[in-house]
Amino acid sequence: QVQLVESGGGLVQPGGSLRLSCAASGIILRFNTMGWYRQAPGKGRELVADVTIGGSTNYADSVKGRFTISRDNAKNTVYLQMNSLKPEDTAVYYCKAKWRPGLQAYEYWGQGTQVTVSS
Repeated sequence: QVQLVESGGGLVQPGGSLRLSCAASGIILRFNTMGWYRQAPGKGRELVADVTIGGSTNYADSVKGRFTISRDNAKNTVYLQMNSLKPEDTAVYYCKAKWRPGLQAYEYWGQGTQVTVSS
């Protein structure tokens, strides 16, 4: 059993910063990819950023230059540093980890953490 536990969400003013963390526990796997998704009210879940075990990163255009994703493979933890936050960044942020031991891939999700950007 794999559990992903997010932390670091909260209320912040526009222009502020937050740092999200997602730690994996339970069965220790070498996740091929770890990342962050978000879902705003009335919208679908979208990719924010992800990072491979080798350190290659991928960002949504809307967050490039403002958000930075990183991971600590030894701790099986992924982080999302969010700077210059905007009201449109308000959403529930979910951590996702993907493990691909062979042809089949397994995905694991966290429970989500709320980020609210408002004055």
